[in-house]
Formats: sequence, C-alpha cells, structure tokens
Amino acid sequence: MKTLSIVVPVYYNEDSLPDLFEELLRVESKLLEMGLNLELIFVDDGSGDDSFQELKKIKAARPATRVIKLTRNFGSIHASKAGIQFVTGDCFTVLAADLQDPPELLLEMAEKWLAGSKFVLCERISREDPWTSRMFSSLYYRIIRFFVIPDYPQGGFDAMLMDKVMLSYIQESSKNLYMPLLAYWLGFEPTIIPYHRRQREKGTSRWTFKKKFDAFLDVILGFSITPIRMVSGVGLIVACVSFLYGGFIFVNGLLGRTEVAGFASIVTLITFLLGLIIVMLGVIGEYLSRIFREIDKRPETVIDEIL
Repeated sequence: MKTLSIVVPVYYNEDSLPDLFEELLRVESKLLEMGLNLELIFVDDGSGDDSFQELKKIKAARPATRVIKLTRNFGSIHASKAGIQFVTGDCFTVLAADLQDPPELLLEMAEKWLAGSKFVLCERISREDPWTSRMFSSLYYRIIRFFVIPDYPQGGFDAMLMDKVMLSYIQESSKNLYMPLLAYWLGFEPTIIPYHRRQREKGTSRWTFKKKFDAFLDVILGFSITPIRMVSGVGLIVACVSFLYGGFIFVNGLLGRTEVAGFASIVTLITFLLGLIIVMLGVIGEYLSRIFREIDKRPETVIDEIL
C-alpha cells in the first residue's frame, strides 16, 4: 500500500488537538478504504500551553504517530520543514492544527493524487475571517500575482498535497522561502480544489501582524528582484530629472535670468533625496540580511525530543 504523510505544526493548539485527532482518525479509515496508509507527524513549535501533553495522549492512543518537540518557537514554516525531514510516504502534505482547513480535504486531494496528479492544492474561494484579515489577504495575493507569479491562485492556499518527487526540493529549500509559493514555483501542473475556509472555533490565532509582515517580506524579497529594480528605476528617474533641472539652471545662468532659489525649495529637495536614499539602502539591506541568514551556520530548527 502507498502512504500519505501528514505534517501538523502545533503552536498553542491544546484546545483544538483532540477534535483534530478525531477527524484525522475518520480520515484515516477512509484512506485505508482507498488503499492508502497514513503517516502522522506532529511538530510542537515551542508551545507555551499544554499542547505537548495533548500530543503525548495522541501518541498513546495511536502509537504509530510521531511527535517532534522543538526547543522553542521557530515559526510555522520552519516547524513544517522540520517535520517534512521525517516524511517517508509516497505523497505528503502540511495540515494546520486550528481546523480552519477541513481535514476532509485530504480525501479529495488523495483522490486527485491517485488519479495521477503530482501537485494538488486547495484554493480558498471564501473565508470566515475578520474583514481586516480578508482585506489584507486580498491585497497580499494581488501583490504576489503582480511581483512574483502572475497565475498564482487569487484566493491563495495553504492546504496542498505533493508527490514524493517534490520532497527533496522542499527539504533542501532555503530558510526564508514560503512553502506554498515554492511548491507552486516548482512548475508542476496543479490540480485545484476550491473550498471554504472555516471559522476558528477554539483557541486564539498567534499569526500576528508582525509575523504576517515578515512573511510578506520573505515572499517578495525571496522570490522576486522587482523591488530592487523598482528602486533602481526610481533612482534613475530622479537622476535624470536632476540633470535636466541642472541644465535649466545653467542655461538661465548664462542668459542672466537666474533667480535666487528659496530656502524652502532647497530643504524640500534635499529632504526628498535623502529619504529616497534611505529607502534604497533599506531595500538593499533586506536583501543582504536574507543572504546572511542563508550562509550562516545556525540551524533552521533545533529538535528537543522525538516520540
């Protein structure tokens, strides 16, 4: 029998883990009917609640389950990659522990995979999230389509099923890459399943605005050089305008028509150019910082315990 591997990053999910496990058991029984075994890998990403204790209960109820405990919180993407290092199945996926992505989607994705698709993704066509989250998500995916991948799904996706042929690319990816975007970028023809993202019923999301903004920068700067080219373009335009203005002043000086420039105009021009230079240096610095993180010797995650 072939095996489907599921990696579940866990961070402050003690309330939702029992319900998630029950749903996964139902999914497992249906997968067995389809001829698929289930490999279940949980990764505790430094949770400060009783998530690890709940994972121990799951391990006791289903001994074949693997539980990995990280020393601290490294982030969902890094925790997922830590779990993917232990994947041995013929296909694999990452499932959120908050139950907003229905585990039943695994069955639909498995059917598509068994039919021959190497890459199956679930696109969010609607979602029960606060309007601010919906607004920022819509803006985020518009930017992704503009700067990085023009045909990226408009509603975005997190739930996806990948064939083992994609496993090595995910395992060996760099530290700053967003996994769904990397999987899509690899170029395998995706089979798309539309779905409705459920409302979170238990627990509080730890996906803060700061984490979202950091992920946004990683995506834009990790997959596209458009920002640095835009900065270069703006600098070139400013230089050309300054050159033309300088020529205008020079000609007026020769003709004796030069007027004494006002103090406010000079201060405004200098302030604008200095601000532009600082922004350019900031963009360059963001790229350099990511290069530094890639070449340093620090591990992406640190494993404390494996059950």
